[in-house]
Amino acid sequence: MKKINVITIDGPSASGKGALARQIASKFSINILDSGVLYRLFAYFDNLAIAHSEIAKKIQQEINFNLKIDRLQILNNEKDITSQLRSEDIAKTASKLSSKKEVRSLLFNIQRSFYTSKGLVADGRDMGTVVFKDAKLKIFLTASPEIRAKRRYIELQNLGQEVNMPALIADIESRDLKDSSRELSPLLPADDATIIDSSDMSLEEVFSFAENLIKKEFI
Repeated sequence: MKKINVITIDGPSASGKGALARQIASKFSINILDSGVLYRLFAYFDNLAIAHSEIAKKIQQEINFNLKIDRLQILNNEKDITSQLRSEDIAKTASKLSSKKEVRSLLFNIQRSFYTSKGLVADGRDMGTVVFKDAKLKIFLTASPEIRAKRRYIELQNLGQEVNMPALIADIESRDLKDSSRELSPLLPADDATIIDSSDMSLEEVFSFAENLIKKEFI
C-alpha cells in the first residue's frame, strides 16, 4: 500500500487529540480534519430534523472551518456555531449517530476530501484504522477517564456551560465502552500506531513527542 502524507490521531473522548492536531497543523502548515466535529455537525442538523442525505450536502456547501490558535472555529453560512457543537447534548447525539453505517458512509468521502498534497493531520476514532489506512504516521492518544473528565470540565466551563464532574466521568466511561465495543469501526489503535498515554504529560510534552515522530517519518 502506498503511504500518503497524513498523520492520524485516534483516541477516546477528551484525550487531547484536537489540541495536538491544531498544534501539528499550525507548526507544519498542513490541513486539519477534526472528524468529531463532522459528527457533531451531523447531530446539529439532525436535531433540526433535516434528512441525512441533505445533511451531507449542507456540511460540504455551507460549513467553513477556520483554524484558530486555541480552537477550530466552525461557521455555518458565516454564523459561528462552535460553542453549540461543543455541548454535551450534541456530543451524545453525535455518539449515537456515529454507530450508524449510513452516517459513517455519508461522511467517509467528506473526510477523505480534506487531504491535499501538502498533507493532513486528522483526529478522530477511526482515522488510522478505516478512513486513512494509508497514512504515513498513526498516533493513538489516550489518558485515564479521570484526567479526561478534568480536561472536558475545564473546556465546558470556559464555554460557560454547567457541568457535574461525577456525571462527566461516568459519561466518558460509558462512551469509552460503547466506542470500543461497537461492531462498526470500534475505537482501537491501528496495528501500526504509536500509542501515547498523556495522563501525566502536558500538551507541550505530547507535542514534542509527536513532533519527533513526524520529523522521523516525513523529514
